[in-house]
Amino acid sequence: MAEEPSTLSRVGSFVSSAASVVAPISVLTALLFYFGYASSRAQYEYFGIDVDTIGLSTQDYVMRSPQSLLTPLLGLLLLGVVGATVHEFVRRRVSAARLISSGPDEEAAGGARRRLARTRRMAHVVIWAGWTLLAAGVLLVMTYTALQDWDFYALVTPVCLGVGAALALYGRGVVRLVDHEDRSRRPATIPLALVLATSVFWATATLAEFSGRGTARDAATHMERFPSVILDTKERLHLTSPGIKESVLPSFPGQTFLYRYRGLHLLIEGGDRLFLVPSEWSASNSTLVVEMDGSVRLQFRFVNSPP
Repeated sequence: MAEEPSTLSRVGSFVSSAASVVAPISVLTALLFYFGYASSRAQYEYFGIDVDTIGLSTQDYVMRSPQSLLTPLLGLLLLGVVGATVHEFVRRRVSAARLISSGPDEEAAGGARRRLARTRRMAHVVIWAGWTLLAAGVLLVMTYTALQDWDFYALVTPVCLGVGAALALYGRGVVRLVDHEDRSRRPATIPLALVLATSVFWATATLAEFSGRGTARDAATHMERFPSVILDTKERLHLTSPGIKESVLPSFPGQTFLYRYRGLHLLIEGGDRLFLVPSEWSASNSTLVVEMDGSVRLQFRFVNSPP
């Protein structure tokens, strides 16, 4: 019986450690899923498809997220490196000036105090710049109904809010560093940090949508990158999109497929359905949805690249 508390303690420690690992992984998976979904939704919306009708799995969305997240993540990492370098430089200068200002050399101490005062003034300028950008972001949010058709509204607004919150936070941090204030006295820090985190999420989601739309536009100009499909059907489909060629197959006993369509490419497959698009882009085009139920016959053509 003496070993039971120890065993329970080890089990509790293991559960706590597992939770500390599983929770971040779950959050990361949820974020990757969301950004992958936002990118895919914008991409297939360009071809007139609601992404929910494709039937992609959670894994599919997670696997599609790195393409849309690569640029914003690299940008955030570079900003983090620059910010950390600048902060270390400022921290060392402030620490050195504070040390000299309390020394016996009055001339050196006076110069150090002037440097501290100058740093404090610059920090207040940064704070006011941050609050100005925050005010601009709030104004953009309040005028959403008037500006919602602006293509870059969903990017400019979170950038104003995020940069404003970051500048206000950093300026306040420098002032506390110069004045040697207690870090616990910071009532506005948590709201500003929440605004910053929300803005980063919003801007990243917008960039994911831009990435998906850009991928779709690039695909529309290079349809040859998608697998070329020859589609045989039992009945005429009356396809009118440019680039699609219809021909009547020879009729003989036992023949069930009567029409052949060329000029189609496989955009994506999901839920036992194929989503086919014409080889030539046009505003009048439509995406053809083909059920894989035996009512059609498909041939996938080789790439025109001899070995």
